[in-house]
Amino acid sequence: MSTNNHHDPATDPAYVQEQTGKVITAFMTAEPLEPLLAEAREDTVTRAMGALVTFEGLVRDHDGGQRVATLTYTCHPTADQKIREVCESVIREHPHARVWAAHRTGTIPIGEAAFVVLAASAHRAEAFAACAEIADRVKAEVPIWKEQELIDGPTEWVGLE
Repeated sequence: MSTNNHHDPATDPAYVQEQTGKVITAFMTAEPLEPLLAEAREDTVTRAMGALVTFEGLVRDHDGGQRVATLTYTCHPTADQKIREVCESVIREHPHARVWAAHRTGTIPIGEAAFVVLAASAHRAEAFAACAEIADRVKAEVPIWKEQELIDGPTEWVGLE
C-alpha cells in the first residue's frame, strides 16, 4: 500500500489542464449567496475534477468577545474589479484549479453567508491551496468594510484603516 498521497498534476491528461487555470467568476453582490451555490458548483466542477473545496464565510453573532446584533458590509466601487483581480492572481499561482468567488454587501442576517469561495481541481491539494489563498487575500486586499451593531448598543466599523 502506497503512503504517497501527493500527485503531480503534470501527469494528468492534457484535457484536465485545459479545464483548469480558470476564474469562473468573482464578484460583489447585494443578493443572498446561498441560492447561487448549486449553480456555482455546477459551473466550477467538471468531470475531470476530483476535489471541490468550498469556503463559506458566515455572519456570526459575536466578535471580539461582544455579541453582534446586525452586520452590514460596505465596499468601495472598485471592490468588484479587485475581487476578480485577486482571484486571477491566485489562479496564476495555482494553475491546476478552477475558482468561483462572491462577497455580499448590505445587511446580512446572522447565520447567512457573507463570502463564498469554491475551488475545484483534479486533486485536493490544489483545491485547498487555491481556496485558502483566495479567502485570505480577499479579506486582506479587497476594500470591504463591515459595520457591526453590538447587542449592547454601540456600533463599530471593522476593516477601516
